[in-house]
Amino acid sequence: MPDSLKVGLIGLDNSHAIVFTKLLNDASDPHHLAGAKMTVGFPGLPSDFHWSYSRVEKFTSQLRDEWGVKIVGSAAEVAGECDLVLMTAVDARQHRQLFEQILPLGKPTFIDKPLATSLADARWIVRAAQQARVPLMCSSALRYADNFRQALAGEPLMAIDVYGPVAEEPAMPGLFWYGVHCVEMVVTALGAGCRGVRAVSTGPNTLVCLEWGDGRSAFIRGLQGAHGSFGAALHRADSVQQIDINANRRPYYVGLLETILAGLAKGEQPVPREQMLELVAIMEAANRSRSTGQEVTL
Repeated sequence: MPDSLKVGLIGLDNSHAIVFTKLLNDASDPHHLAGAKMTVGFPGLPSDFHWSYSRVEKFTSQLRDEWGVKIVGSAAEVAGECDLVLMTAVDARQHRQLFEQILPLGKPTFIDKPLATSLADARWIVRAAQQARVPLMCSSALRYADNFRQALAGEPLMAIDVYGPVAEEPAMPGLFWYGVHCVEMVVTALGAGCRGVRAVSTGPNTLVCLEWGDGRSAFIRGLQGAHGSFGAALHRADSVQQIDINANRRPYYVGLLETILAGLAKGEQPVPREQMLELVAIMEAANRSRSTGQEVTL
């Protein structure tokens, strides 16, 4: 990868924008990734989401003053001045609109999770990128946790049980705000092919049962107001393997950014399109199942 790879940010209201920039621009960071630099950013569109409007000014100033990121006035300007786009806008309701603005420039684009807050918007984004031949990737960093990836390299799974925090926000209801991490782990482990989703809430818990067309299954225990840890139990025919995601020495953001730079930036498709869509389909179905009490068929 040439040292001149320029990376741009769209949506400076997300702590991930700071994390990614430090990994690229701070040579003293123990996990520094050479070969690319964060050079330009657009604060983002106006939003009524408090996690956006309450942080965007602070993060924008930090990126400009501490890391030398050039601040511009539009998403299209970012795409015009970089080789690779990282869309970190925290309000996922805006992802389709922002992607529309940069699509004509044809730059490889990473969209921070979730891809969208509706399956209709997610399908539009994926279809538009495919038709325009624009490399596109969306993923939670938990997909790239080292011990999780190593565990999945073993024998095929029969089932997986996942746990993690699922704080909720009205702007991105149900699993779309924080539950996306647990869903990402499930789809990473089992691939696309979920056929049935049933979800219930019991006090601070959100419980989701998922069935695959080939008989495999998954269970998600989402917790509110409890520990902030992620983990999983991987079930195989002759064993069960426990994974503590928080036990990794290397931050999982490093594995994510490595994949973006080594794959997406070169025009590859690191996350299959069908998995990116399935994530949104599962979250949408889980929210509907929780409200109706009925299983939702995908």
